[in-house]
Amino acid sequence: MGADIIFLIAILVISVVIHEVSHGFAANWLGDPTAKLQGRLTLNPISHIDPMGSVILPTILVLSGSPFLFGWAKPVPYNPYNLRRGGRWAEAIVAAAGPAANLVIALVFGLLIRFSILPADITNLAVSIVFLNILLAVFNLIPIPPLDGSKVFAQLLPRSLAFKYDQLRGVLERNMFIGFGAIIVFILIFGSIFANIVSSITRLIIGA
Repeated sequence: MGADIIFLIAILVISVVIHEVSHGFAANWLGDPTAKLQGRLTLNPISHIDPMGSVILPTILVLSGSPFLFGWAKPVPYNPYNLRRGGRWAEAIVAAAGPAANLVIALVFGLLIRFSILPADITNLAVSIVFLNILLAVFNLIPIPPLDGSKVFAQLLPRSLAFKYDQLRGVLERNMFIGFGAIIVFILIFGSIFANIVSSITRLIIGA
């Protein structure tokens, strides 16, 4: 396995770990200590790595030359009934915290690239960091359960529609094969288009 592939997978793993930990910190701030009590508020990858989502799938995607690199860590647990702050937006805030963290990472490294603060020999690595974190942020906001966007989208709907959507979300989250099947279909149909959109956003951020 080449050094570039190892770097890409390492960047992805670190990014998804930060994504998941951000969910836990948001839930803890809103009153639910579940992630904290289970030792998941740590950046130690060992506590978060999912063999399939963090290693096997990203490796297959990279080796196959896929334009779409994606992965996940073990979801950080939280109990929505413990969320004492945030009102009806509490669960959406927890869900949005992960993509928000990836967006912050992308913006920080994008600014470092824009103002030529980084050494030239690691600029390409920084571009990969921006690209992967924009991809994680935008993709996770797609309203397909169990992606984070499904929890945010539910709060944007009128209550009558939100109730029906929550029922659908519950079915898909209880039947993970259906939910992930929908995600895979999305990748197969829109993967290249989505990668181009993420590339455009990346170029906008880094000023290319």
